[in-house]
Amino acid sequence: MSALMLDGKALAVSREAMLKASVEELVAAGANQPVLATILVGDDPSSATYVQMKINACGRVGMGSRSIHLGSDTTTEELLATIDGLNNDPDVHGILLQHPVPSQIDERACFDAIAIEKDVDGVTTQGFGRMAMEEPAYGSATPAGIMTLLQHYDIELEGKHAVVVGRSPILGKPMAAMLLNANATVTICHSRTQNLEALIGQADILVGAVGKPELIKAEWIKDGAVVVDAGYHAGGIGDIEKDGLESRAAALTPVPGGVGPMTINALISQTLESAKASHNQ
Repeated sequence: MSALMLDGKALAVSREAMLKASVEELVAAGANQPVLATILVGDDPSSATYVQMKINACGRVGMGSRSIHLGSDTTTEELLATIDGLNNDPDVHGILLQHPVPSQIDERACFDAIAIEKDVDGVTTQGFGRMAMEEPAYGSATPAGIMTLLQHYDIELEGKHAVVVGRSPILGKPMAAMLLNANATVTICHSRTQNLEALIGQADILVGAVGKPELIKAEWIKDGAVVVDAGYHAGGIGDIEKDGLESRAAALTPVPGGVGPMTINALISQTLESAKASHNQ
């Protein structure tokens, strides 16, 4: 067996071509250029890199971007005021608050202050609830990107046992809800899970979203599993150890080049959808 490589980078490139055409069509119809506003709080270099990657992606598809950089001493109240201003700006169609924010800020309160129609990163409590209930909402960008990747490669989900390792509110939990909505049987594992190795060994679909380098060992994963690694750590390694998986797994995401590009693609795709909805009001 040779694992099918789930190439998120290649898929993102092809989808960007379609997004660019859609943006041009929307603007030609008289709509304003779709605009994504990004908010970076503090001076974390990794966060700055991620924000710039999202801005670059907007440029490639002909979308506008507005970059807001706030100091590391920013208060919750100041950040909330910034978000409120963007909520009320008709020229902004999507708002991204880069995670994480400095510790003195109530991140959840700030996420939830984003208007639901501009929550293109899928971080609000309301958006999560609507998505989980299969109501219209923008999904959390990383899980939404993963679902697009699995769909593109015709990965069967219905009736499969999906194991998600990680329960963060913007990755693990929405990932589990999306898989459940796709008729998979879902197990969520986390730091208090007992017999983690045994549970991972049952997975037909495995999603590593725990944020710890190579916590999930290759030997735990059964032959023929679909392995999705949502982690990225220094040295180009993910949350899942890959030794030998290329000859045992049915499908596998590379790190880098698997999930990451699809996260950004989902974000800009959902910003375009928000712009379309605004134009059609």
